[in-house]
Amino acid sequence: MASHTATRDTARRRRDLRDFLRSRRARVTPAEAGLPDGGRRRTPGLRREEVAVLAGVGASWYQWLEQGRDITVSPQVLDAVARVLRLSGAERRHLYVLAGLNPPLRQDAEELGLTDVCAGLQRLIDAWMPYPAHIMDPYWNTVAHNDAAHLVLGHGRPGVSSNCLIAFFTDPVYRARAASWEANAPSIVAQYRAAWSARPGDEGFDEVVREVSALSEEFTELWGRGDVQDGGQLHKEMDHPLVGALLFEATQLRVPVRPDLNIVLHHPRPETDTAAKLEWLTSPEGRRGGMSSVAG
Repeated sequence: MASHTATRDTARRRRDLRDFLRSRRARVTPAEAGLPDGGRRRTPGLRREEVAVLAGVGASWYQWLEQGRDITVSPQVLDAVARVLRLSGAERRHLYVLAGLNPPLRQDAEELGLTDVCAGLQRLIDAWMPYPAHIMDPYWNTVAHNDAAHLVLGHGRPGVSSNCLIAFFTDPVYRARAASWEANAPSIVAQYRAAWSARPGDEGFDEVVREVSALSEEFTELWGRGDVQDGGQLHKEMDHPLVGALLFEATQLRVPVRPDLNIVLHHPRPETDTAAKLEWLTSPEGRRGGMSSVAG
């Protein structure tokens, strides 16, 4: 039964690949492709052999690709085809999926719309007030946070690493006030390994692991276990010097337009007084009282 389902899904994916490539090929005019006779041709779209020549692949190979045959496909060749067919970033990743490859991460600044997207994400976490929220890059460096994350979790505090993994293991203030530290440490490390394994060969992860390994024997021991766990939701308990226990559900979210970023939202645990305490901590009175008592 499972084999039959897999065969059916593969056949459907190949049909979708055929239809997708044909529709994208018909959309590109010869003039847009820079063909010598592009301005004189009346036939809409590109011919198969033209796509093959422009992409630097064999005409028969491209025909087989468009027919959805079972052939070997490399990312380099798909990128060449995507360039010729003038695919957008989303269309390029769709092509990868239809061809049976893992889609690439978004890297093009224009495609990402960095300015607009990041500004919108900052507004999102600011609107989450009075609850803590921050945004991490793939390596867990904090790239944005709201005021509550600073007041409660210590983001942006001078002298503390902006990398959440490093800060978790090396910031003594956070360690002293995170009542859930011992319980959450194995999950934190396992989730980082999952993020690390999703981007093999990325030296950015290796640098973070080397740095925290040199600073924390506890991390080294946990990392050596090899545990892997998808990021999701953690229960956190902070012992704030002004209001006492704060109990959170911390949830990681990913935005499709920026899959390289994780939004981490902290929500008060049900049936606790955490929400009321956060309201006071982020009020003018609470801010005055917490000027010298920012939690880590």
